[in-house]
Amino acid sequence: MSVVGFDVGFQSCYVAVARAGGIETVANEYSDRCTPSFVSFGPRNRSIGAAAKSQVVTNCKNTVQGFKRFHGRAFSDPYVQAAKSSLVFDLAQMPTGTTGIKVMYMEEEKVFSIEQVTAMLLTKLKETAEAALKKPVADCVISVPSFFTDAERRSVMDAAQIAGLNCLRLMNDTTAVALAYGIYKQDLPAPEEKPRTVVFVDVGHAGYQVSVCAFNKGKLKVRLFLHILSMVLVLNRHSMLIFKAGLGYYLKHDSVNTLKCLYLTYRMCLNIGLHGYLEDIYAVEIMGGASRTPAIKDRISKFFGKELSTTLNADEAVARGCALQCAILSPAFKVREFSITEVVPYPIALKWTSAADEGVSDCEVFPKNHAAPFSKVLTFYRREPFSLEAYYNNPKELPYSDPTIGQFTIQKVVPQPSGESSKVKVKVRVNVHGVFSVSSASLVEVVKSAEGEEPMEMDTPVKEDENKMQVDQEVQKAQGDDQKEHADKKSDTEDMETSTEDNKQEEKKNEQPPQAKKAKVKTKTVDLPIENSLNWQLAGEALNLFVENEGKMIMQDKLEKERNDAKNYVEEYVYEMRDKLHGVLENFVSEADRDSFSLKLEDTENWLYEEGEDQQKQVYIDKLVELKKLGEPIQNRYTEAEERPKALDELGRQIQQYTKVVEAYKAKDELYDHLDELEMMKVDKQMNEAMTWMNNKMNLQSKQSLSQDPVVKAQEIQAKTKELYSACNHIVTKPKPKVEPPKEETAAEQNGPVNGQEGSEAQTGNPEKGQAAPETTEAKLPEMDIN
Repeated sequence: MSVVGFDVGFQSCYVAVARAGGIETVANEYSDRCTPSFVSFGPRNRSIGAAAKSQVVTNCKNTVQGFKRFHGRAFSDPYVQAAKSSLVFDLAQMPTGTTGIKVMYMEEEKVFSIEQVTAMLLTKLKETAEAALKKPVADCVISVPSFFTDAERRSVMDAAQIAGLNCLRLMNDTTAVALAYGIYKQDLPAPEEKPRTVVFVDVGHAGYQVSVCAFNKGKLKVRLFLHILSMVLVLNRHSMLIFKAGLGYYLKHDSVNTLKCLYLTYRMCLNIGLHGYLEDIYAVEIMGGASRTPAIKDRISKFFGKELSTTLNADEAVARGCALQCAILSPAFKVREFSITEVVPYPIALKWTSAADEGVSDCEVFPKNHAAPFSKVLTFYRREPFSLEAYYNNPKELPYSDPTIGQFTIQKVVPQPSGESSKVKVKVRVNVHGVFSVSSASLVEVVKSAEGEEPMEMDTPVKEDENKMQVDQEVQKAQGDDQKEHADKKSDTEDMETSTEDNKQEEKKNEQPPQAKKAKVKTKTVDLPIENSLNWQLAGEALNLFVENEGKMIMQDKLEKERNDAKNYVEEYVYEMRDKLHGVLENFVSEADRDSFSLKLEDTENWLYEEGEDQQKQVYIDKLVELKKLGEPIQNRYTEAEERPKALDELGRQIQQYTKVVEAYKAKDELYDHLDELEMMKVDKQMNEAMTWMNNKMNLQSKQSLSQDPVVKAQEIQAKTKELYSACNHIVTKPKPKVEPPKEETAAEQNGPVNGQEGSEAQTGNPEKGQAAPETTEAKLPEMDIN
């Protein structure tokens, strides 16, 4: 199972993987760990990353960058319309109303959604990770800016699905950095002690994010997020620097004034958000591509009154944190326990139509900086299906034109058999991705017993209860006081609500006569279907179509790469052989053949740059085969001339070795006197035949020219050497039989019984060895002791 973290930035991307017991940032095919966030479209294929960045000048209209800021935005969004004038590529409206990018691809004008373009970039990052891990990659964690709204986060999730990735979590940039910072710390306070507060400042290419995090041992809790959105310096027509910040537009004539403006805006934001935290700050960690600017570092340091800490890699910290989070979520890796609690960046509220008052009621469900992930259960009393609209409660601080999150319709709501309103419990949740949803809804149905009376626990009239809402918090310690201000006074936890019903039932039972105590009221929970209508959410059919189109484009890129490789092989062979014909291969080809082959190579080179500039893959393969028919014989003659002497030397060494053995045997050498005479005659015969064959081939080869095919090849000589070895080696290396030396009396005396022990006692101590020894008792005892 793969563990991968992707840091998808505005200008560049990083890929981190978990392997060899640690987290490693991997390099792409250019041996660079930084992959530019560029996608270029050509007449035959796409170029992504470094290859796309190189086409910014030559193919500027079809090379896109900075598309991250258009996620989840409508084409009519004022932000999109304001950015159009500063873009080299063209934006267009998708059929759904979202923003698309218009390019020329495969000689056709096409409009790709932002999700599709981001999926192309993620596909490239996925290939980089797969090349490093040598296995398929599916599960991953992707970083997003902390200020991304619900629609933007869902857009990134759709892009990951189009790229064939299973995103386990969308992680905020600064939270990923905090995880990479804290998980290795051994000196964090204990859980019951006061937490250590660390500020993380991320100064990226297009965004300015600040988060305040509290650390305890094995625990990370984000306290608040602050950000300046779209911090982009754009050179306008009048060569003026426009600094666009969340608080407005500032026009300055030089970079120094721009930095002052940045500092002032930043200070105004932080004075509001960081009030109460400045005194407890333990350290200020700075990261991001722009964090290397001395002026920015100096101003941030002055604001906090602390020296900035740079213990983390400014570029790779986010990717490493994402990979760590993926390892924590993966069952394939054992990671130190470390819990992460994030916060909701913007307040989220619900509104619904009140049946009794025929008006609209609302409630803030998740206030700003509320803990996440988090779930709450809301209780409604309804007779028919109803809708809930989720929206951001404070549009002024929202970096988005439309505060609506989506509509959620609770279906199949029916009244009780008595005609009264049914109790409907709706569970709302902000999940690990930071996305709001209505995760479930259930109807509590009252089932009456056949013989008893009806002890109903809902005594209040229906009209009064119809518009009441009860909030059940499923996670402890999460700002319960704030919720009570916005929810109904009757809101309580589900457990408390159940206990209240039990108390009412007990009171009813006490008032009833003894025979009525058997009557009970049972409740049954029925799950209700929910229809979601999310703002700018891709439909399932469109998402499947994008997945299919991405697969087709990946296949087209692969085919084009194979075609280019085949063309490059032809060009490479032409240049290589043309140089060698007048170099190392000059003596291995006749002059006439060399001139003919050189002319063929020259014609092929001219063809490559004219008619062969744009041909099919098979055409290049056939052209290479045609050239190799002329070039391979020359190359083979050169190779044989290099390998043949080595093979002859090896054969001669074998013959010489066996000749010495035969001569020693004939001289009655005691080392070989045990060998059989017939076998040695066989060795002598094989040796003489091999020597005759070798001398004959060497004489014939010496008469051949280097430009002619060899009489004998190195492979034949090696086969002859192997044949001689197989026939003779087992004979000449036959071991000499072992002769047991006679038993000496002195050895028996030295190893005999000691300290007056009898020989029979020693024999009894080891009966098995005594049975294997000779029959003589005196020789048997020393043998036993030696063993």
